[in-house]
Amino acid sequence: MAAAVETFPNQFPNREYEIEITCPEFTAVCPKTGQPDFGTIVITYVPAATCLELKSLKLYLFAFRDRGIFYEHTINTILDDLTGSCQPLRMKIVGLFNPRGGMTSRITATFEASGS
Repeated sequence: MAAAVETFPNQFPNREYEIEITCPEFTAVCPKTGQPDFGTIVITYVPAATCLELKSLKLYLFAFRDRGIFYEHTINTILDDLTGSCQPLRMKIVGLFNPRGGMTSRITATFEASGS
């Protein structure tokens, strides 16, 4: 199976450093109401051998636009797909979803490679 997002070699694999990527225009569809859900996705990770390629990541995230999916499933799916693509030492995905019915949601999912 192909990786969800393309990667490129980490130029500093012997140094731990953190990468934070923010997508402030995330959109998906509520599977219950059919209405659009808007939010900000923040991806924070410590790369191992590879880093996420940004154009590929953008296209991956934009593919959710027409997908009926709950917030919780969205964030956990993104975490699973991205850790599968770049196999980081650590990764955290935060979804900050815009108000709907007077309430906002913040969903956080984390990953830590065994032995790190």
